[in-house]
Amino acid sequence: GIWLSELAEPYYAFKEKGYELTVASSAGGPIPIDKGSMGGDFFTADAKKFMHDAEAVSMLTHSVKLDASMADGFDCVYLTGGHGVDFVGPKAAPLVAIVEKMYAAGKVVAADCHGSMGLIDCKKPDGSPLVAGLEVTAFTDAEETAVGALEWVTGNSKSMQQAFTAAGA
Repeated sequence: GIWLSELAEPYYAFKEKGYELTVASSAGGPIPIDKGSMGGDFFTADAKKFMHDAEAVSMLTHSVKLDASMADGFDCVYLTGGHGVDFVGPKAAPLVAIVEKMYAAGKVVAADCHGSMGLIDCKKPDGSPLVAGLEVTAFTDAEETAVGALEWVTGNSKSMQQAFTAAGA
């Protein structure tokens, strides 16, 4: 699932600026939360606030299903992190289309932590990898190993370090 603070903290920062927000996911509907993000120091003040905010929880439990046409209706796409994000492979096709179209239009494309995984399969309008020549911040294989997740990540998704390096980031 998502890492709750990586949704909650930008959620409130964006709301304070008066931005209109939509929470979306590949399947639509409820988005699972990584249970590790709801304990100890990881369960931040904004994460706690989010869980007691009926509007925020409603957006999380009734997320909009991603559709490639959504790129036209938004000024920014922000990819929330968490080990459970499904931002690569066939399920991510609508997200990839959204990111590519928004990038090509000069709109803001942003990602946090494992949200950067959603950039792996994206291309620039010339067909080159979106991240080629860019500095990308993402979990390294050493960090995945440190949290005991490298085997899970490489078995269920992709190593961000390996994918971004191969793409020229």
